Amino acid sequence: MTHLLRRAGNRAQSGARGTLNFIGFLFSWLSLGLIMGVLVLGGIFYLYARDLPDHQQLAQYEPATLSRIYSARGLIMDEFARERRIFTPIDEIPDLVKGAFLSAEDKNFYEHPGFDLRGMVAAMVQAARGETLRGASTITQQVMKNFLLDGERSATRKIKELILSVRAESTLSKDDILELYMNEIFLGQNSYGVTAAAQTYFAKTLEELTPAEAAYLAAMPKAPSNYHPVREKEAAVSRRDFVLREMFENGYITAEEFEDAIASDLLTVQSGDVLSSRDALPSRDYFTDEIRRQLGEKLEGGEDELFTGGLTVRATVDPELQAAAAKALRARLEEYDRSRGVYLGPVATIGADTLTDESGWRTALAASRAPRDVVGWIPAVVLEVGESSARIGIEGVEDDEDGHFLTLGDADWIGRIRDGDRSGGKPTTAGALYRVGDVVMVKAITEGGEFQRWSLRQIPEIEGAFMAMDVTTGRVLAMQGGFSYQHSVFNRATQATRQPGSSFKPFVYAAALDSGYTPASIVVDAPVEVESGGEIWRPTNSSNRFYGPAPLRTGIEQSRNLMTVRVAQDIGMDRVSAYAERLGVYDDMPEYLSYALGAGETTLFKMVAAYAMFGNGGKRVEPTLVDRVQDRYGRTIYRHDQRGCRGCEAEEFAGELPWIWDPARQVMDPVTAYQLSSMMQGVVSRGTAASTVGARLGVPISGKTGTTNDAKDAWFLGFTPRIAAGCYIGFDTPRNMGSGAYGGTLCGPVFADFMEVALKDHGSFERPQPPNTVFVKIDRFTGQRLPDNASGEQVVTELFRRGEEPSVGGYGTFVDGGFAMGADLPLFSREEGGQSAQSVTRDGQRKVIRTSPSFGTLSSGGLY
Repeated sequence: MTHLLRRAGNRAQSGARGTLNFIGFLFSWLSLGLIMGVLVLGGIFYLYARDLPDHQQLAQYEPATLSRIYSARGLIMDEFARERRIFTPIDEIPDLVKGAFLSAEDKNFYEHPGFDLRGMVAAMVQAARGETLRGASTITQQVMKNFLLDGERSATRKIKELILSVRAESTLSKDDILELYMNEIFLGQNSYGVTAAAQTYFAKTLEELTPAEAAYLAAMPKAPSNYHPVREKEAAVSRRDFVLREMFENGYITAEEFEDAIASDLLTVQSGDVLSSRDALPSRDYFTDEIRRQLGEKLEGGEDELFTGGLTVRATVDPELQAAAAKALRARLEEYDRSRGVYLGPVATIGADTLTDESGWRTALAASRAPRDVVGWIPAVVLEVGESSARIGIEGVEDDEDGHFLTLGDADWIGRIRDGDRSGGKPTTAGALYRVGDVVMVKAITEGGEFQRWSLRQIPEIEGAFMAMDVTTGRVLAMQGGFSYQHSVFNRATQATRQPGSSFKPFVYAAALDSGYTPASIVVDAPVEVESGGEIWRPTNSSNRFYGPAPLRTGIEQSRNLMTVRVAQDIGMDRVSAYAERLGVYDDMPEYLSYALGAGETTLFKMVAAYAMFGNGGKRVEPTLVDRVQDRYGRTIYRHDQRGCRGCEAEEFAGELPWIWDPARQVMDPVTAYQLSSMMQGVVSRGTAASTVGARLGVPISGKTGTTNDAKDAWFLGFTPRIAAGCYIGFDTPRNMGSGAYGGTLCGPVFADFMEVALKDHGSFERPQPPNTVFVKIDRFTGQRLPDNASGEQVVTELFRRGEEPSVGGYGTFVDGGFAMGADLPLFSREEGGQSAQSVTRDGQRKVIRTSPSFGTLSSGGLY
């Protein structure tokens, strides 16, 4: 028995030793395997960790954010962006929004070291069970993927992601990482970051979001296209509700808020239930597009800085004046277009197969490229054509029981159709004018506030531009580069180079006044012949007549070509050219005599800027569309106003007041500027712009009309001591605009319409008298000095440099421009009548001119 017990004990001990040996063997192998696994894993991590991007660069990360343009009154005008993103610091993001994203993406964000081990294990278990694979990436890992790695789905990228996440957590705070995530994440509809997405989907700020709206945004990072609020609404609501449930369980919303949010509908901009924040902005126009073009040249980073730098741009535009400029120019272009009586056809066409129901034609019409930036004009599509009318569907206007119609009678201004195969004479039926699917522009005609009918409108073929600026600061207050920006983005104020015609003459007269002329100098209005390039050039006055000698003032008031040519010939085109270049009209003006009559090409932008220097007393002024540009941190990187101020830094003013000085360079003699302004007032009060500008405004405005040969270009530019403005009208491909097309008749009314608005807050029109000058009364027909008490229609008060004024009863200098004349030429003529008088020539000699000149006397050196 004892023996058996001993043997059993030995077997038990042997079994125990075997078990212990096995356990030891297993432990050894497990330990060895673990060590090897750690070594292998460490080696893998070491291998992949060597060439990883520098995560510390995230501390200096500046995301591409949109730039905004504000008007002079602080209203948002436009936005420029490649990625629609509005950077928002983490401390300005509401807890509700942060809670929504943490609940949806990484509820353990503030506890884990950069990766969520529990989430990774749960994901692996789900994958092993064959369940839907869930993501296990933390917000930190997503930031590393979005900023430093590519988006490939591979084990290699996940390893790099983990390494970078741990590193980032050691150098960046949790809030820094969350800030990067919430400003970088793509949330669909070209929206990056939560702030831009809140505007895109709900037209709200982050503070205005409801729990349901915040949850919807938090649902988007997973796959924005899968949760579109219209096309995938059911999936979007389901995912939103999941996020809401997580928010409730994580304590970010109450039970009551959860129930209300779950029960709410998904109402977004995309579904049409919310008005887009972009819709609240004005349509992009010539002004903001020109800002884009000019800032692209001025900014160190070029146009890319504007689209990605998060800049705040304060524009110079005055919204009221901009609206007045657009309205005035459009009204005159349309008036001229309708006077021609030519119908150019529809702005677009829609296939008949899309017009079968209201939903179809409204969708097709919304997608058409009809312009929508002309106030009062609405796109419409022709649905049916009858004998005398056409039924139309109008964008944004509900159909009524009777329908909407365009009648043939409304189109009685049309005398000819010029539109492909339907071209012809005056339409006698609606079918000759309209076809089903035509997209046309219409306007509601009202009387006494009551709707009367819909009227057909068309974009004019003729184009033009208008611009106005402050003569002291150079701030461009309004700019309209054409009839419709959406129809044609070509800015005719800055990009169209056209012949200024007679509107260039003030530069000739300014050079003359600087060269010894006075407003009372007598210049001969007689034929001229110039040999140029082996050919004879014979300039003429617009009337094809000549009027004999007349004061310099008359030459500019009546826009006498022959007087201008003689003046330019006398002083030399080199002086005229230098003057035009100094004032910025041309960069390098050829010294051709024809340029004195505006034969060269320049832009309205340059002409208005030069006229502004006439108005401000001859100081250099640079036109600008931008007052100030600030970067994303509020630092000023560009400021137009370079005036200095002494004492402006003081918190309180005691005794001496702040003093502002202007460093602007004097580019024109102040006396010349004053004399020229006075002479150009005569253009408006009794000259070529009297009927269209002077008679309407009734204030002392200086200006000049301009019309080129064959009436291809029409101009009017004018200025006061505060504002300069100008208009240009012509076909984009230059051609004759017809009889009666002059600068005064076409552009004069545009200027007058605009100035009626601009003059409301104008203030004084007084100009300071330059030092060392005297005022003298002159007969504006003869140039003879009159007594100080003289009065009458012929009397005009002229400014002279002290010592250059004629004596009482005397005359100014006599100028023939270098072209020989007979000695019996009359001194002057009151329009077309004449009388004899005594002349003082430029060399100081006096001669009596007979009243009846011979034919040869009026010739130009016998050459004509």
